[in-house]
Amino acid sequence: MSKKLVIKVTAGADAPERCSQAFTVASVAVASGVEVSLWLTGESAWFALPGRAAEFELPHSAPLPDLLAAVLAAGSVTLCTQCAARRDIAQADVLEGVRIAGAQVFLSEVMADGAKALVY
Repeated sequence: MSKKLVIKVTAGADAPERCSQAFTVASVAVASGVEVSLWLTGESAWFALPGRAAEFELPHSAPLPDLLAAVLAAGSVTLCTQCAARRDIAQADVLEGVRIAGAQVFLSEVMADGAKALVY
């Protein structure tokens, strides 16, 4: 598989099932050899901070820190610029490997040849 999967997760603890689905699909795609770009927006922005994924709980789902670590190890994780600014999150605050970027970068990723985009 040579296609790229861009996943935007807009939900956090406010919608745990939707949030977990996004991270699960991203980690399964990475494990399947798909190039994955996971975007943290809205309430999922908090998961860019150290320790925050460990606070997330959803029965019968894989631990969020494990899913996030899998994507960070073999894909890319981006925190939305505006979402970070609204939460006073700076690049120095986020987990190693997480970048902060905005709509222009997101658009370039989803418009690339062979890219597929999912929004949760």
